[in-house]
Amino acid sequence: MTAATQRPAFPFAALIGQAPLQQALLLAAIDPGLGGVLVSGPRGTAKSTAARALAELLPEGQLVNLPLGASEDRLIGTLDIETVLRDGSVRFSPGLLARAHRGVLYVDEVNLLPDALVDALLDAAASGVNTVERDGVSHSHDASFVLIGTMNPEEGELRPQLIDRFGLMVELQNCYEPRVREEIVKARLAFDLDPGGFRARHEQAQQRYVQRIRAAREALPQLAFDDTVHARVSALCIGAAVDGLRADLVMLRAARALAALEQAAAISAEHVDRVAEAVLVHRRHQRDPQQGDDARESGSKGSSSTAHDAAAASSESDWGYLPPERSATTQVKGVIPLSAKKR
Repeated sequence: MTAATQRPAFPFAALIGQAPLQQALLLAAIDPGLGGVLVSGPRGTAKSTAARALAELLPEGQLVNLPLGASEDRLIGTLDIETVLRDGSVRFSPGLLARAHRGVLYVDEVNLLPDALVDALLDAAASGVNTVERDGVSHSHDASFVLIGTMNPEEGELRPQLIDRFGLMVELQNCYEPRVREEIVKARLAFDLDPGGFRARHEQAQQRYVQRIRAAREALPQLAFDDTVHARVSALCIGAAVDGLRADLVMLRAARALAALEQAAAISAEHVDRVAEAVLVHRRHQRDPQQGDDARESGSKGSSSTAHDAAAASSESDWGYLPPERSATTQVKGVIPLSAKKR
């Protein structure tokens, strides 16, 4: 589709009732290393509209769509092995990851995408580099992009191993509040009737978003994490019983991006609390209350209990085995022995 025939995007500043989604997308735009945003919700909740709107705020303004039927070569690119063997030079044919550099890579119905492609997407989104290897020949290129994956949970879920690798997740719901619903419909009708005029009315707000993203990216490296922030992140992740440490790392980076977006002088525990739900909603597990009690009890013990713990560990070296118990016996009748021929 050419620029002349491409339909104008709905302005990001004109989205209504999507504050959590807008925050998550802005954080991913400021720090693409967060690993992308997974947007889950029913049909008609502006998932694709928000993705297209974000692309306009980025320096390149590039939105690349990954179709469900795409091959791995089309996604990551290909190497011409014949050229390597003949001339000794690597000829690389770029894929969609190269095209999405500094823009947005949008995957609709990501839950229906083959696992191998999702793995490649998430690897590149987290590292900012795409590496193509074929027959012992390797080629790498920058691939820093904002990954936005959308899905309708009614059509199937992502495997837990894959959903955990998305940095942030936002769950959208149908809007049943009359006033908000009416505002959304009025805005959409106004945009459809006069896209140019509608966009012009939101141009100043759009430019403010562009400036905020640019300033936040510049401020990002200057913000450091103090012990208070680390403690808050650890407490939230332990309370959610997450697997591994990915949630801790993503939460810290998301809190830093939010602080940068607001031009704060430092990262605070409040920033952590405001990004926690998007980090934990797809990683949270039910926790055994007994485990929490045991952890608190063990943490409250001082060094004076070391000898007692060592003795208890020594006495429980056969953990897992039940102690022997006496069992009742019953007298039985005599058994007639078999003859030698029948033995």
